[in-house]
Amino acid sequence: MKKINLAVTGCMGRMGQHIIKSAKIDKNFKLVTLTENKRINKKISGIKINLNTEHAFKNVSLIIDFTTPKCTFQILKIASKLKKRVVIGTTGFTKNEEKLIKKFSKKIPILKAGNMSLGINLLMYLTEIASNSLGKKFLSKVYEVHHKHKKDYPSGTALMLGRGIAVGKNKNFYNLLGKKFLNKKTFPYGNKINFNSIRKGEIIGEHEVKFSSGKEIITLNHEAFDRALYSEGALLAAKWLMTKRPGLYSMRDLMNFK
Repeated sequence: MKKINLAVTGCMGRMGQHIIKSAKIDKNFKLVTLTENKRINKKISGIKINLNTEHAFKNVSLIIDFTTPKCTFQILKIASKLKKRVVIGTTGFTKNEEKLIKKFSKKIPILKAGNMSLGINLLMYLTEIASNSLGKKFLSKVYEVHHKHKKDYPSGTALMLGRGIAVGKNKNFYNLLGKKFLNKKTFPYGNKINFNSIRKGEIIGEHEVKFSSGKEIITLNHEAFDRALYSEGALLAAKWLMTKRPGLYSMRDLMNFK
């Protein structure tokens, strides 16, 4: 297999660093471009850090993006013009921004996931099944824990799981979006989906979905111990996306869930 010429945006960030490390080990990839949204006079693995420009992405096959929504759209505009594939791990998009990403996917293949872990994506699938099977008598809520450096809340993964609950109920996720708590010891179930986010220490990621009828509670959970599972998942997504036509894909498509 010909090596995939890879660009990593947000290369100085936590995920950017892990993707670079994993890509150097994976023989399917050749690191070609590293970018940041501000000038940095530094090289990583002999590669100069560039700004997000057409010139920077000209010779790449695929871009892996873990940045911010504003930066992601800057990258998508360039990728769309140059016809480059993009794997998006950025989180925190608004409803309108999600629609805009779908528009870009009509021109280029995009795989977008709030979490690149195979285990988390299985958890979402199980959440949909549980939500559908348990029905209206069960209320639900989502709990997540991340390191103290993470700014956005709820996490993209928590919102993914909330969306899984909504899909199971055949409801619009945004109509079911409940209260968003931060660092609360306890938080309530509700007719809508409530979220509680804990930010402490250097925890990589814990996610939990609970369903309660008042008489019993069903809990689905996932705990991450090594950040490499996210970078390796992103590289797996990149390899998979190389054979796809323009469209918006997810890890669910990669894992061939129904």
